[in-house]
Amino acid sequence: MQKISVLNRTTLLFPLALVLFEFSVYIANDMIQPGMVIVTREFGVGAAWIPTAMTAFLLGGALFPWLMGPLSDRLGRRPVMLGGAAFFVVSCLATLFSNDIVSFTVLRVLQGIGLCFISAVGYATVQEAFEEKSAVKVMALMANVALIAPLVGPVAGAALITVWPWRMTFALIAAVAAIALFGLWRKMPETLEQKAPELSLRSLKADYLALLKNSRFMTASLSIPLLALPLLGWIALSPVFLMEEAKMDPVEYGMWQFPVFGALIIGNLLLVKITDKMPLGRSVLLGLAPLLAGMVLMFVGCLFSDVPHYYIIAGTSLMAFAEGLSFAVLYRFALTSSDVSKGATAAGIGLVCMAIYVVGIEGFSLLHKLFGEAGFAALALAVSLGYAWLVRRVVARAMAERVAEAEATSLEPALACQDA
Repeated sequence: MQKISVLNRTTLLFPLALVLFEFSVYIANDMIQPGMVIVTREFGVGAAWIPTAMTAFLLGGALFPWLMGPLSDRLGRRPVMLGGAAFFVVSCLATLFSNDIVSFTVLRVLQGIGLCFISAVGYATVQEAFEEKSAVKVMALMANVALIAPLVGPVAGAALITVWPWRMTFALIAAVAAIALFGLWRKMPETLEQKAPELSLRSLKADYLALLKNSRFMTASLSIPLLALPLLGWIALSPVFLMEEAKMDPVEYGMWQFPVFGALIIGNLLLVKITDKMPLGRSVLLGLAPLLAGMVLMFVGCLFSDVPHYYIIAGTSLMAFAEGLSFAVLYRFALTSSDVSKGATAAGIGLVCMAIYVVGIEGFSLLHKLFGEAGFAALALAVSLGYAWLVRRVVARAMAERVAEAEATSLEPALACQDA
């Protein structure tokens, strides 16, 4: 299959269908967040279950990427992706019949499995279908559409629960996912040119051992969740910060999401604009300054201010801008860091990310419970410092490899002439 280098209406139809599915999966988390206070009250449980609902969702995302990626290497990208989208629709509709916090949490895990198909199958297909810089642009553009979920989700969810029962949130999400499923069925290409050998535990073990032993893969993959974790901590705990502690109503809560995710969208748009103007990876380094400035601002504000949630919003917004400049590039670096099949490599990235997200969000929740906003900010700063140290190595290695590849490619015609 010839890789796509030109982005137009025709070539973007598949990414559009994929990002609509991604949007529906993300909004399954973001849209219910303002309603979680009502959910916990209806089921007669405490506010501690509010961040647990997001943890359960992310746990679902960590359960099966190890299987879905290799499975798509054997069966093809299309059938696995279409099956995953159908499963997500059914799991959302099942929430209409949930009658206690346990069944609700289990269904949150099942809905989170939809994340496995996005990271392990959908993203791999985009990277295989498009040329490198075009793939980075497509991923950044997709991120902008997907990021409408945390912008629109809380506001829409807050508005919906004022007029409809909270369960109708999941009926609406299922409808959006069903439209995405139809689009994927019509427009998703099959990029797998040669199917891998029969799936077995031995082959899975060999693939993942190769990834674990590959320092390039591990450092690149670890940099992604370390970058994104403070933002996910904000998503998980912002209902507590703003609604429980600052006594904001659901609409105010939703409006305060705009600075954070607006900054993320601006970062993604800037990445699309500058990708062709500088070496791949430079934008990641440029993002370090606002990232660290934001985390320091958050930490200092939480220590000394009587309104710490405003400093959390400001710091997270700066961090989100840096993430917009960096995420699509880091994902490309991680996916191309190994010779293992792309499905297994994408699954490995997803598994590393989701495992760290689950542990990290629970860490944010625990530190907030013990030390308040200062505990949250301290962990965010520590995670970002670790990311800054690690990502310099990732970018330096990836940029050096691309320079070497370019030099080797430029020498090939000259060598051919000498041989002639």
